[in-house]
Amino acid sequence: MDGTIYLEDKMIGGSVKTINYLIEKEKHILFITNKTTQTKDEYAKFLNNNGINISASQILTAANNCIKFLKKEREKAKFYAIAEDVFINQIIEAGLIFTENPNEIEILIVSLDRNYSPNKFEIAKNALLNGAEFLAANIDNTCPVINGEIVDAGTVIYELEKATNKKLKQQFGKPSNFMISAIKGKLKFNTKDYVLIGDRLETDILMGNKMEIDTVLVNSGVINSAKNSSNFATYNLASIEKIFNLD
Repeated sequence: MDGTIYLEDKMIGGSVKTINYLIEKEKHILFITNKTTQTKDEYAKFLNNNGINISASQILTAANNCIKFLKKEREKAKFYAIAEDVFINQIIEAGLIFTENPNEIEILIVSLDRNYSPNKFEIAKNALLNGAEFLAANIDNTCPVINGEIVDAGTVIYELEKATNKKLKQQFGKPSNFMISAIKGKLKFNTKDYVLIGDRLETDILMGNKMEIDTVLVNSGVINSAKNSSNFATYNLASIEKIFNLD
């Protein structure tokens, strides 16, 4: 979603026309995001308001995968999250207890936090040193925005691992098996009848390769360094509007 069909609150040129063309052709479409700053309903409303008629049931998020796991496996545990209030409140609603006391934190969860601060890092670091379980909603190093990229969970995870010598135990976004399982649970057709379109080699394209489906890497989001990656897309395009050249 981010970097592929929109950046922040602006649709990428041609994305609405391309997606509506696919809808008109009755293609099965799923929207997948590692971003945790909105709920599925909020993402659906945003797309609806921008002229794409889809429902929240067509959206899969790293946040929902994480919450599903926590609700089933870690209910009533005390947690701390480097994340924004939307995601933290969803975790609380799932039955976990939020605390900023490193001596009480049983689970640390890292995600995108545009209000990230040194104080949050210290709480997280001390929680890990005290034995907290290390989880993440996603592992993206950056998040694409209109004027470039901002720090995302992967960068924070790296710094925490370096400071504590503790390794991330599990993440729930692309390209994890949790996300792949969630996607396969939504598919209407054979896996190989789908194509995955994304802007990031180490998450989007890697996940498509793991699923053994064709991939399209678009250059409308993050800057990828192919020379440092073993992941290669089936097709490379400037943006999603170039798929059909509808103009």
